[in-house]
Amino acid sequence: MQNPFEKRFPSELNRDHEYFMSHAYNQALLAWEKDEVPIGAVIVQGDQILASAHNQTRSTQDPTAHAEMLAISQTANRLGDWRLNDCTLYVTKEPCPMCSGALVIARIQRVYFGLTDPKMGCLGGASNLAQLPESNHKFEAIGGLMEAENHALLNAFFEKKRAEKKVAKQRDRD
Repeated sequence: MQNPFEKRFPSELNRDHEYFMSHAYNQALLAWEKDEVPIGAVIVQGDQILASAHNQTRSTQDPTAHAEMLAISQTANRLGDWRLNDCTLYVTKEPCPMCSGALVIARIQRVYFGLTDPKMGCLGGASNLAQLPESNHKFEAIGGLMEAENHALLNAFFEKKRAEKKVAKQRDRD
């Protein structure tokens, strides 16, 4: 029996859904460090991570620089093909309409996301672009993976932003 506290090489870890979502979560932490909305994504083929990204909309001043969009572009460049037929996306928050549309066009196979977005999520939250009746590509989307962790991270980020705004507003009054 293996000691559960024994250090193991990454190649020895079980590459399951939580393993890949943990990588996406780490990307979200990098986004936080850069004062970006903490959303991270990884794209996997088989048991290999092909791309990883985090939101960069603020730093690039580009509204399309979402984690999912950046990961899609990285993967397409790496594979030399825009079709991501055998790929799976892991993302910390349900993709928006733009990202969900890109996933349909890229022909992603499957998406796992952490936190459902009932206002703007388009893989079941507010709408479902993955299952459009007339679309030539449909894919499976499964939410709730590491949901509590992803929810806590986003809540903490926005609470911090509101507190900073409140302090700045108070400073302006003084």
